[in-house]
Amino acid sequence: MRIAMVSEHASPLATIGGADAGGQNVHVAALAEALTRREHEVVVFTRRDDPDLPEQVVTGGGYVVEHVPAGPPKEVPKDALLPYMRQFGAHLAGRLLADPVDIVHSHFWMSGLAAVPATREAGVPLIHTFHALGVVKRRHQGTNDTSPADRLRLERALCRDVTHVIATCTDEVRELSGMRLPPHRVSVVPCGVDVAAFSPDGPVAVRRGPRLLIAGRLVERKGVDDAIRALALVPDAELVVAGGPVAEDLDVDPEVARLRRVAARCGVEERVLFLGRVSRAAMPALLRSADLVLAVPWYEPFGIVPLEAMACARPVVACAVGGLADTVLDGRTGLLVPPRDPGRLAEALNRLLADPALRRAFGGAGLARARARYSWDRVAARTEAVYERVDSRQVLR
Repeated sequence: MRIAMVSEHASPLATIGGADAGGQNVHVAALAEALTRREHEVVVFTRRDDPDLPEQVVTGGGYVVEHVPAGPPKEVPKDALLPYMRQFGAHLAGRLLADPVDIVHSHFWMSGLAAVPATREAGVPLIHTFHALGVVKRRHQGTNDTSPADRLRLERALCRDVTHVIATCTDEVRELSGMRLPPHRVSVVPCGVDVAAFSPDGPVAVRRGPRLLIAGRLVERKGVDDAIRALALVPDAELVVAGGPVAEDLDVDPEVARLRRVAARCGVEERVLFLGRVSRAAMPALLRSADLVLAVPWYEPFGIVPLEAMACARPVVACAVGGLADTVLDGRTGLLVPPRDPGRLAEALNRLLADPALRRAFGGAGLARARARYSWDRVAARTEAVYERVDSRQVLR
């Protein structure tokens, strides 16, 4: 099968950990590579954000990344990219007509906007993965939501216009139902984890005592400040924060400055260590060094770090939101706590830090679950099955 993926802001070649580079980049890269292993031909279309980028890059995983001219060839915040989607879509339409594919899979709502007219012109089915929904973001962030004003309306239109939606968790299906997406046009396929790279075996990063680890983009909704407040109620442990700017820029980053002020007010500034951006290659060793891995966002469309932790046999303490409620089995692979509740979070952390046997049991169960359900090969097979179901259906008009 010839597959075109569209990921307008999240290039699979990007360095992970920046403001707009996170789970979606990992997802697109890993899924493209896993589908290539299954003998499909995959091209990922992403926006050119550097004038020196080549038109196409053949990756080590065997898939191709094609850089689309849409807007200025420089970094642009993803919430400012909407005006360039018409240009992106026109280029995509030309490429699909010149070099036909069997199916198009768009990632994130703006990619869907670009892909709808292009796939209609080419007569190709369009599968769409939202990765995050504007209605959920607006609910939790309110006036701090920087998304374009029309996002909610345009996402509802996508539910009408795409051939089929792949949701990454069961909670998303409920949200999509509220957006009038019929149940027969949505399938749940989770994100995955590289179970070869993320495993219990291998190097372990140096540590100095009981270690809590939180990793991801440094944005307020990720709940790092709640983890810091909880730390004040957890004696002796250190909290390691991985993500955000490169280490050299930590002292000038506004979010790091805010979190350091929170730590100072809580009296734990000596026990919070900001690492800055950590390479993908270094993440397994860092995860193995943690007694507990935390994922405590206000909301979370899926959350890949908890899967990576489980694949390294690390117990997880997570907020019971979005995809985390699917992946982390409360009382079996970790503990689920309410979001934005440092007190309940501290209770869970203290309970597990005091019980090494329970941590080992949770870690072992998490490892088995990650390998059985969330390997990228398994996720690719489930994605392929969705492609095959819709491939012969009439393209929506």
